[in-house]
Amino acid sequence: GHSITLALATQEIIEVDSDLIEFLIPVTIIITCLVNFFHRFRKSIYNSPKRGKWLRYILAVVFGLVHGLGFSNYLKGLLGSENSILKPLFAFNIGLELGQILIVAVALMVNFLLISGFNVKKKTWNLILSGTVLGMSLMLIIDSIKDYFV
Repeated sequence: GHSITLALATQEIIEVDSDLIEFLIPVTIIITCLVNFFHRFRKSIYNSPKRGKWLRYILAVVFGLVHGLGFSNYLKGLLGSENSILKPLFAFNIGLELGQILIVAVALMVNFLLISGFNVKKKTWNLILSGTVLGMSLMLIIDSIKDYFV
């Protein structure tokens, strides 16, 4: 999702207020945390509940669209007065994807260590991590809202 809006916003095909996007990014993270709070963990591979699976996919795409708009402001600043943005856009997107893969790989290693090595329950770790990220996202929202009232 973020690749689509990154390209569209960089080409100035769509334009959204950056303050709104900076507010919506932590909102999307909070919604993800709330979905995680109510996630049911499977007891085995064979009785996996598929009800909430599509909701998670749809949220991932929609939230990716929002996050791409946030990345586009940064990319526009990097581009300056480039004539052709195709190569820089492609390079930025590849770097972004590689960075995300690296972060996910580290997170998966930490998850594996905690769940397998220290016998932390998946549900417990999910609640701890989601609660921590939710708190951090609330702080970002408070910071973005107080700019309007100060």
